[in-house]
Amino acid sequence: MKIPKSILIDPESNKAYAAFAVVVSVFAFAYSTNFGKILILAYYLVWLPLLFVDYRRFTRDLSSTWLPLVFVAYICLSVFWSQAAGTSARAGLQYFSHILCAYVAARTISVRTLLLGSLIGIFVVLLYSLKVGGYALDTIDGTTNFVGAFGSKNQVGFFASLGIFFCLAFLVFYRRNWMSFVWTAPIMLLSVYMLAIAHSATSVASLPAVIGIVALLTMSKILSRAYRRVMFVVGAVALVTGVVAALNLGLLDFVLGIFGKDSTLTGRTYLWEQGWLAAQQHPVLGYGYAAYWIQGFADPERLWAEFYISTRTGFHFHNTYIETLVELGFIGMTILALIILRSFWGHVSKVVFGDWSADSVVLAGAVGLMLIRSFFEVEILGPYFTASFIVYYGLFKLRPVPVARARRAYAPMQDEKAASGRMPARV
Repeated sequence: MKIPKSILIDPESNKAYAAFAVVVSVFAFAYSTNFGKILILAYYLVWLPLLFVDYRRFTRDLSSTWLPLVFVAYICLSVFWSQAAGTSARAGLQYFSHILCAYVAARTISVRTLLLGSLIGIFVVLLYSLKVGGYALDTIDGTTNFVGAFGSKNQVGFFASLGIFFCLAFLVFYRRNWMSFVWTAPIMLLSVYMLAIAHSATSVASLPAVIGIVALLTMSKILSRAYRRVMFVVGAVALVTGVVAALNLGLLDFVLGIFGKDSTLTGRTYLWEQGWLAAQQHPVLGYGYAAYWIQGFADPERLWAEFYISTRTGFHFHNTYIETLVELGFIGMTILALIILRSFWGHVSKVVFGDWSADSVVLAGAVGLMLIRSFFEVEILGPYFTASFIVYYGLFKLRPVPVARARRAYAPMQDEKAASGRMPARV
């Protein structure tokens, strides 16, 4: 039986397969540490074989990939100065394959299908955590929070906040009939409930900001390009002014108090300070990709002990840029920051300065959510994270999928063939 290529790689015809692939990916990102390598293999299986279905689709117009390729090359080169070369080599290969899967997804699935598959996957992920249950005491702030199967309130909060945002985005931009309200309602309710019991301040605080960004970009549709630019400039100035005023008037401490936090952000500021001090040892190139949190090394062991991390794994500096500065130095941090900003600003600028597009509005919101979280979590630097997948998907979506040019075939006219008695030569 011959399977048509379109049901695998054509965004208009592959909705069933693409949604399934996204569901598998979301579950793998959430629970690969729980179920082991089988989920990672499943993640690779749904994306990488598509490269061989029509390789030309993925090799045309590669100009949008140069920045991620530079970053991956730099990560791989860090093996030569890494203090744990084997760990850096393995992690670098995993990160490259993760970016490759995001590239395949960007070339084969639409934004609507990405949201559809993500919503189903998030629903399954949250249901599984609810079934597993589990609360944990935060030894830093003394609160008890729901951690589910993740073992982390921040991950529960992340998937819950992403579920709420994707539900709203799907209903506003991609619904086709009233049934969309019916099947998204359970996902929305479960996401709101899980966000409430997780008590993740980062997730709760970032969600309204992203919804506000998307609302402004959505309202700009009724304006001409000139007025969109004016609105963008005024909004940017108002945002900067508001942030400066909030810091000077002490509103930051008030907002943190609402979430039960203090000015140290439950120890994050101390971690940032320790990360900055560690980065001063190797400021340009870093310790090597994934080569800092290694068991047996003095500084990581000290920090694990101070923060009661008995497993001595799965810890970081709770800031993407400080973590990258430690592992990859100033060069690596600059490249990763450019990738994140390029992905976010690319879609914002398409809406403000170009032709308004619902896809760009949604991707600007999704990448914006990851941008806000990047100041408090480390989810874009590593492989097998939903955040890094979405950022790279958004980056690769800045360029439309190239359309293959149809070959021109020569078809001789009947009278021309009859007059000469032979087929004319091809031109």
